[in-house]
Order: sequence, then structure tokens, then C-alpha cells
Amino acid sequence: MLIKVEAIVREEKLEEVKEALNKIQVNGITVAQIMGCGVQRGYRENVRGSEVDIFLQPKIKFEIVVSSEEWEKKVIDAIQSAAYTGEVGDGKIFSYEIRSAMRIRTKETGYDALQSEF
Repeated sequence: MLIKVEAIVREEKLEEVKEALNKIQVNGITVAQIMGCGVQRGYRENVRGSEVDIFLQPKIKFEIVVSSEEWEKKVIDAIQSAAYTGEVGDGKIFSYEIRSAMRIRTKETGYDALQSEF
């Protein structure tokens, strides 16, 4: 079974989450800068003398594909621990089963597509 874990965290937690994943030897991650809002619904800012509502907050999105429920738990625990501040806006973690995966170059599928080529 392949499982994808997606986490949306505060921008300032990028390095801490990367280090936490590295510590548990997660090798394959995708990271993207994104914009979004949740409960906090943004904030007000003065722009050129006028108050402007800023609804979308900058966030970081991590995507990790793992090969078992054991690894899913390890990854989720590592991210939650590293991204936690206790304040609104800490983010969300999602996980779901992947139907298929393929390494484009070799056409390997499933678990084999995730393994390191070294």
C-alpha cells in the first residue's frame, strides 16, 4: 500500500519540518510555497494609507509518499511535532491511499517506484 501525506504548515516552520523528516530518514519530499486561509481568515494591513483585508496567508506544503501505515504515522508525528506552535494557523496534515505510482524513466511501479536509485 502506498500512502501520500500532505502537510500545510506555517512558512517559518519550513526548516524545522525538513529537519524532522530528515531525522527519521525520509528521503523523498516535495515542497511548495502556497497561499491559503483557514479559521484565521487573514488579517488587515495598511497599504499606501488604506486598510486592506489580506485573506490568503503564505504557507508551505509538503508532499511525502510512504510505503506503509507505520511510515505514515512516523511522518505525521514528525511533522506535527516540528510544525506545532499552539496558535491558530499551525496548519493541517492529510493522508490518503495512492492507487498507483510509476517512475517515468524505468516504468517501475508501486513500491519499486519509490525506492532510491543509489
